[in-house]
Amino acid sequence: MEKEPIVMSWSGGKDASFALYKILQEGKYDVKYLLTNIYEPNKRVSMHGVPEELIEAQAKSIGIPLKTMYIKESSHKEYNIKMNEMLLSFKAEGIFKVAFGDIFLDDLKQYREDKLAEVEMTGVFPLWKRNTRELAKEFIQIGFRSHICSIDASKIPSNLVGVDFTYEFLNELPNEVDYCGENGEFHSYCYNGPIFNKRICFQINGVSEQKYEYNVLISTYLFSDISLSY
Repeated sequence: MEKEPIVMSWSGGKDASFALYKILQEGKYDVKYLLTNIYEPNKRVSMHGVPEELIEAQAKSIGIPLKTMYIKESSHKEYNIKMNEMLLSFKAEGIFKVAFGDIFLDDLKQYREDKLAEVEMTGVFPLWKRNTRELAKEFIQIGFRSHICSIDASKIPSNLVGVDFTYEFLNELPNEVDYCGENGEFHSYCYNGPIFNKRICFQINGVSEQKYEYNVLISTYLFSDISLSY
């Protein structure tokens, strides 16, 4: 039976990686592209702080072509316009589905489905409503390796940025923090595991700080400054 073509929404983190793993294991879909968003002024994945070259290295190791959407301004308007254009380009190739690594945020899932519906496409959510504690432990158990590349410093101790996503990391998380960081408490960069043909080698250059303002609230994020090792 011919597999249905699909695009995987790609941040480079553990949830996207695990969702891709589940999609490939199911054998129902042919993943044509990984779709990532890069903030053009600094050439990094927003909120993750991961350089574009590390995302490109992942796609090369996985063996799936990367499609990159560049965002010049931090605005929803620009994002929505460019995403609509990208989705229409996929549709022109006969691709009508996009997969995401979302787990339990209903409003985010609804937003994605609404945007897809505008161009008569649909979403696939392989991890949806799975228990995040079980997901986190399964992710580690099957051999994935992921680096904690950013944290919300108001929710997570500062010593947990720049470490690996391990059982030890999970044990050190405050009780109110989700095991998968689904509420934005932390983000990760996946560098090894069953979807990769080759481990991604990178170096850690230190930790940087960035403040974000949203609805008059100011949040401080810490980023592990990582770069590709050659």
